Amino acid sequence: MHGIVPALQVGQKLGNGHFGEVFLGEDGVHGQVAVKVLSRKPQHTDPEWRQYKTGFLAEAQNLSKARHRNVVQVYHIEELPDGNSIRFCMAYCPGGSLQSVYEVRPMRLLEARKAGTEVSLGLEALHARGMLHRDIKPGNILIDAVGVAQLGDFGLVTDNLILGYGSQAGYLDHIAYEVWLGNGTSVKTDIWALGMTLFRLLHGQIWYDEAIAPKHIVQDGGFVDTLQWLPHIPKAWRRAIRKMLNDDPALRYQTAGQVLNALSGLPTPNWAATVTPNLVRWEQILGTRRKIVEWTQHSPRSHEWKSWSEPFGVPGRSKSLGGSNGKVPKRQLIKQLEDYFEI
Repeated sequence: MHGIVPALQVGQKLGNGHFGEVFLGEDGVHGQVAVKVLSRKPQHTDPEWRQYKTGFLAEAQNLSKARHRNVVQVYHIEELPDGNSIRFCMAYCPGGSLQSVYEVRPMRLLEARKAGTEVSLGLEALHARGMLHRDIKPGNILIDAVGVAQLGDFGLVTDNLILGYGSQAGYLDHIAYEVWLGNGTSVKTDIWALGMTLFRLLHGQIWYDEAIAPKHIVQDGGFVDTLQWLPHIPKAWRRAIRKMLNDDPALRYQTAGQVLNALSGLPTPNWAATVTPNLVRWEQILGTRRKIVEWTQHSPRSHEWKSWSEPFGVPGRSKSLGGSNGKVPKRQLIKQLEDYFEI
């Protein structure tokens, strides 16, 4: 046992983290909490388990001191009497993770900028304490009771750095180019993972899954040139994310603070996008009018789009705003839509 901890009641399972299961709990000091249980795996030898346990307890203790509005607070850590499990309590975030949003739809630009800003603030706090997160992804960004994004799931956080680099780690789609080549993780690889996270959030799972998974191609170099963007994503957003995903760490933003500055100036036209296998639809409310854009895929080589406005909450007529004037190749359609959304 590491210190005195409040009496704890463990309730229903909430999900799985990178290294363990997460439960809803209640303790006498903090009320409702999230409880993460990390257990010894069958393949762990005694020396491996002791090393893993010692390292994780040390890192969790550091995180318990890393108090920041955008980092999920760790309250207390304990080793269970069986010697094969570690349990720690942290703040409960009732809004769940951004994975649930990502699986349903692309985030609006303003939502993504807010989340990216808040995560960057939390990441800046970790980096200032000499820690790397090493597992930034939608599922590890949690939303608290008032809608603020916080970095969570600390299974891969480390302060065990050699010249600023940690060991190789992370979700495969979010591993930076240099790590695939055998180099260590660093502040810049956290920034790479944040860029990948923002790209995913802006596009949603259906769009993202249609492309080749990054884990298959990042190591070949030039990954940013393979990205397929939804046409409404402004050029400024694309430049910022491409910079975060540059193969050369020296050409990325060098700190989370630099990412914050970049995000602060990004435009946020209020398009709500919906992506299905054969249809992409955008909506935007402007006063008493609703603008709608639809992109229909008739076949891999045959695409069509149209745009119109219609009254919103008041009487009136619909008005055509443009379109492809029939079926066109995908590349031509995307160019037309990008030009349309720039207007």
